[in-house]
Amino acid sequence: MTDKNKHLDCVLSSHKISNEQALLDKHISKRNEIKEALEIKYESNLYSPFNSGSYAKNTAVNLKFDFDLMAPYKRNAFGSNGTLKEMFTDVFEFLKDKYHGKEATVRDQKVSIGIEFYSDKDGHIVKIDVVPGRELNVDQYKDDDKLNLYVNKKFGTLEEGSDYIRSNIQAQIDKIKDRATAEKDSVRKIIRLLKVWKINNKPDIKSFFIELITMKAFDTVKVEGDLWDKLKTLLEFIRDKVKEVSLPDPGNSTNEVADTLSETEKFTLSDDMKYMIERIEENSDNIKTYFKINQNHPCEDKDENKYGVKREGVSSPPTPRFG
Repeated sequence: MTDKNKHLDCVLSSHKISNEQALLDKHISKRNEIKEALEIKYESNLYSPFNSGSYAKNTAVNLKFDFDLMAPYKRNAFGSNGTLKEMFTDVFEFLKDKYHGKEATVRDQKVSIGIEFYSDKDGHIVKIDVVPGRELNVDQYKDDDKLNLYVNKKFGTLEEGSDYIRSNIQAQIDKIKDRATAEKDSVRKIIRLLKVWKINNKPDIKSFFIELITMKAFDTVKVEGDLWDKLKTLLEFIRDKVKEVSLPDPGNSTNEVADTLSETEKFTLSDDMKYMIERIEENSDNIKTYFKINQNHPCEDKDENKYGVKREGVSSPPTPRFG
């Protein structure tokens, strides 16, 4: 039988960002390159781009590195009557022309532009998502950090072409980073475990949703006990509350982050939680199915009795890194 707590500790250890320092450095280098290219292209029409994903919030895992680059544009950057769609399209076409088919693939996504660089000599793949945003009013961004985003593709209950995702991205980062750091032995660990599950089972769920629903649970119910007890409490909270929970955006309380999931997706997620809890409670070995150790970085002590990880005599294909 698997010791659930020791296994989860091993999962967390194997997914530390520091285990992939070389790949992290390559992401930082490409991020800086894209930032510089945007600044040269748009000059004074662009405020300084910044990290806005899990890396900035201290909640990242090394299987899927959320290197999001927020690009905040001035209100009239695309003309006094320019639309958010025109902003998104212009940035997409610029990045596509610069990278697509040359050293990367570039695709338009829900609210971002995904750049996936080709595998290098080390087998490393760098992925950067550029998120264009536009300040609400002329020259106001430096005072309030507020931006409008464009919904390029249907996003939960938000329809394609929506022009009204208004948020303060910096406030989002600060809220989650501060909470995860202050309660790192609980909140951060649970967020990272849920992200490991998400990447392997429900990759379309936004990390932002995972972060907010974890903090909501800690604010709503008692989350105590050992690591498995805490994780189980979170799984039960999602099972019982995901259909009705409100997750206001820390950067704009009128944005409902729960709406990034459709009603069908919420019902399915609730059922997934119910089934997962039942399977793990029936047989502790099943925890390995849902919360997988990154086999590229197995725990130092591979003794089966300590971590519930059996050392095999044959090798298996490595787990893909960074998504």
